[in-house]
Amino acid sequence: MTELPQPPNQPPNQPPNQPPTPSGYGHLPGPPQQGYGFPPPAENPYAQQPGYPPQPPTVSQQPVGPGGPGSGPGMAPKKKRTLLIAASVAAVLVLGGVGYVAFSGEDKDPKPVAQEPTDAKPSGSPTIDKGDGNGTGGGSDIPTDLNAGRKPGEDKALWLNTVKMEGPGAGIPAKGLWVVGDTVVKTVDKSVIGYGVGDGKEKWKIDLRTEICGLTGQTSPDGRTVMVVKNADGSNCNQMKLIDLKAGKEGWTKELAMEGLFKTAASTTVSLDGDTFALAWMGGQSAHRLSTGDKLFSDAGPDGCKPMTYAAGNNKMIAVALCMDADRTIEIQDADLTTGKKTWSYRLPKGYQVNAVYSVSPTVIDAGNRDTKERAILVLDEKGQKRNTLSGDGNFLVNCGGSSSSDGLQNCGKSAVDGDTVYLSAGDRSTGSEIVAFDLGTGKVKWRAKAGDKKVLAPLEAANGRLTAYRANAGVADEPGEIVSFPAGGGEPTTLLKLPSGTSARIEASFLTSQSAAYADGRLFLSVTRLAGDNKDEKLLMAFGK
Repeated sequence: MTELPQPPNQPPNQPPNQPPTPSGYGHLPGPPQQGYGFPPPAENPYAQQPGYPPQPPTVSQQPVGPGGPGSGPGMAPKKKRTLLIAASVAAVLVLGGVGYVAFSGEDKDPKPVAQEPTDAKPSGSPTIDKGDGNGTGGGSDIPTDLNAGRKPGEDKALWLNTVKMEGPGAGIPAKGLWVVGDTVVKTVDKSVIGYGVGDGKEKWKIDLRTEICGLTGQTSPDGRTVMVVKNADGSNCNQMKLIDLKAGKEGWTKELAMEGLFKTAASTTVSLDGDTFALAWMGGQSAHRLSTGDKLFSDAGPDGCKPMTYAAGNNKMIAVALCMDADRTIEIQDADLTTGKKTWSYRLPKGYQVNAVYSVSPTVIDAGNRDTKERAILVLDEKGQKRNTLSGDGNFLVNCGGSSSSDGLQNCGKSAVDGDTVYLSAGDRSTGSEIVAFDLGTGKVKWRAKAGDKKVLAPLEAANGRLTAYRANAGVADEPGEIVSFPAGGGEPTTLLKLPSGTSARIEASFLTSQSAAYADGRLFLSVTRLAGDNKDEKLLMAFGK
């Protein structure tokens, strides 16, 4: 981990940031020039998705969506933290309500094949198997008894839902996953479906009738969220919709008036907090009122430092802005939730971009230089001044925009934040072999926890000084994983949920490639993020509990 130096060109009328610390291990002596666009693919573990800013837009460039949360409002009435984890077997991020995980072997959706797109056609209702030995199963590849082989002392597989659908060769998207009260919600193609958390039975279904091209794992405290869908002919991602995940109903629908260089987009990213949600697309962004959809503010002007995307959470919003100076530097700004007005800003050194927003409040930013591969995790105080940078041994994983319920700078990274501690997943390029706890006040390591042999460890939620994590078996299909809780000072964790051996463990292992998960109220939910759509029974969503 490297020290981020003080850039020499701080904007006027701004309190000076802290001076750079000396060179040496964990410190960056000074960033080299250039490098403000996308990181090179697969050369380092945090270069999985575009950082901010993106390359200067040109006519030939494909639209790319920014945005997403690092900490945010609860997704259920109880105030829990929400996380999304992306990577081959672990990655996590604090959003605010439920523990989330997205596992991805490739971290990218399959590329479409050259064929005329067709609507996915469901061929039957999801199959429900309660795993009590009398389940209905879902075809020759779906077991009928989920708990066959379960050992004494292990918890249960509660149910498994399968679906049989036919779609285009690129597959059928099924990214969204939320837990709101007694309902677990999935997006499947153009539909949003709510299932009972206890029995997996369908409670409600919303047919959006067009492709979902933008969503977020965040919700309001009462379970509302925003999705962006394409217009009727599928040419533009510009239809905003309020979705009540608790009631299973649509609210208002409004067209997004796109300002800026591009008037159309293939995708849009969403971040929300309280009654404000922000959207971002290539070349533009705007913020709106959740209750009505009315626009609150936008900044499409060419002068100064133009916000490219917003991150929201814990009653706070920050902007990642591109400055129109000769160096095209990046500035972190606070933003009022109703006006967008900034009261502080922090200019990154020349050549640095934002790779991830781990947390909005406290503000924890992952920044890197695309040319030198130097990287720092920066902590800002409430006035926008540099508090410190994290310093410690380890390859700390970042994986934005993977197979999570939403994409962008927040819904990425393998992290959880609670109070004055940030928990990061460290390991090789894609797996978390340990969790490292950092003190945000000092930037130093507080403690480390190893996953163990052939295991991976991912933070899920951090609250009241304790960390909850998912410890899964990597490459051992017959051995189940578990949900564990670490004490404030580290040390041996307590097992909260021990997943069952046997049939269930093999299904669990199959979810560790290109899938997502959520942990809430003592239940673990595993789900796919894309269906093959080959008119065969496929697993969609699985639940574990006591």
